[in-house]
Amino acid sequence: MKVLAGVLSSLLLRFLLTSIPGALGTNPGLVVRITDKGLEYVAREGLVALQKKLLSITLPDFAGDFKIKPIGRGHYDFHSLSVHSCELGGSALTPLPSQGLSLTISDSFIRVQGEWKARKAFVKLQGSFDVQVKGITISVNLVLGREPSGRPTVAASSCSSHIQDVEVDISGDLGWLMNLFHNQIESKFCRVLESKICEMLQKSVTSDLQPYLQTLPVTTQIDSFAGIDYSLVEAPRVTAQMLDVMFKGEIFNRDHYSPVTFLAPVMSLPEEHSRMVYFAVSDYVFNTASLVYHETGYLNFTITDDMVPPGSNIRLTTKSFRPLVPKLARLYPNMNLELQGAMASAPFLNFSPGNLSLAPLMEIEAFVLLPSSIREPVFQLSVATNISATLTFNTSKITGFLKPGKVRVELKESKVGVFNVELLEALLNYGILHTLYPKVNEKLADGFPLPLLKDTQLYDPVLEIHKDFLFLGTNLQYLRA
Repeated sequence: MKVLAGVLSSLLLRFLLTSIPGALGTNPGLVVRITDKGLEYVAREGLVALQKKLLSITLPDFAGDFKIKPIGRGHYDFHSLSVHSCELGGSALTPLPSQGLSLTISDSFIRVQGEWKARKAFVKLQGSFDVQVKGITISVNLVLGREPSGRPTVAASSCSSHIQDVEVDISGDLGWLMNLFHNQIESKFCRVLESKICEMLQKSVTSDLQPYLQTLPVTTQIDSFAGIDYSLVEAPRVTAQMLDVMFKGEIFNRDHYSPVTFLAPVMSLPEEHSRMVYFAVSDYVFNTASLVYHETGYLNFTITDDMVPPGSNIRLTTKSFRPLVPKLARLYPNMNLELQGAMASAPFLNFSPGNLSLAPLMEIEAFVLLPSSIREPVFQLSVATNISATLTFNTSKITGFLKPGKVRVELKESKVGVFNVELLEALLNYGILHTLYPKVNEKLADGFPLPLLKDTQLYDPVLEIHKDFLFLGTNLQYLRA
């Protein structure tokens, strides 16, 4: 009955965790904040891409009939129009609270070149022309959202462009033809160009910007055991000064998913604006990692006699243990011992201002290695220690290092009588230092990747430890192909 009750409780808990809207996981494990400085940089990089796109705009021919004194009636044709050059002036990417972003480009210039033909009866004239379009202002609103899969989305909700001035240079210095352009073609040309600019922008958002946002990983492999879930928990939040993107930030077992039974903390981010981007990485990210590595047995360790330094006063043999545990030596003369260690539970990383620490509780079981190769359990120890941790950052990953503390040992169970376990502390300190710590520190040195878009790199980092989260400020660089 007890087993049945336990199974039912487990099933009920799983159902509640996965079915209640907003249950566990509502808070993001990781928040990326883009400041006004970051938005300025994005706007500048966006100009470079848009300038290339504007050069590819295709413009229609303009043809029609004219009636000009004293020339009379005729037919004109302005054709083969192409954008020869363009310069986009100032740009601003500003937040639209609760909606998205507004991109404004001002004081821009486009130069269009083409050919002209004019015909009256049997008289034909032709040449080239050059149009300088000045004082162009472009404005587009971008709505940010989230797909069901957790990927970010962007769409252009509105676009407008305005041309302030047009200057025309026509070969042959034909005044009547210039007047014709200004009177019959200029307004239509401006409307078409304004329309083409917005058409290009909206197409670019759909075909370039949206696919680029899709390069943001939803899940990323860390190693053969673990992956990290970087799906968005909600659409990006936009305030008057910044853009916040909330990620789940949960590290999961790649072989099978188990629901996490604790919440990510609510993070109160400092009002910092000196860097382009800030990453707030909560203890939830690190502690879900601890759950995975504990579950897979990665944190288990074994200490054998061949690991003990030659000069040690105590060895992992029953003979060496005779003064400490006489009964052990009598029952198992001249045999080797083996210590197998495991975490009593997944060790959680504690964040406090300026400090990172862990207080893992380990269970170590001692076995006698019998001649038949059977391991005979003889006693169990409970081992506690305090560990300090250091986290660092490279261009794309958070890495770490553990600094060991001294162990405190307690005899939990013994089949060979009670004995003074304090004498084992030096041996255990050495054994754990040379088995568990190197393995964990190697994994921490590999680090875990931050959610970054393709071809972006972070530099000039500032890292702070706050209550419940790591706060990393950094600048951003887009690596052009």
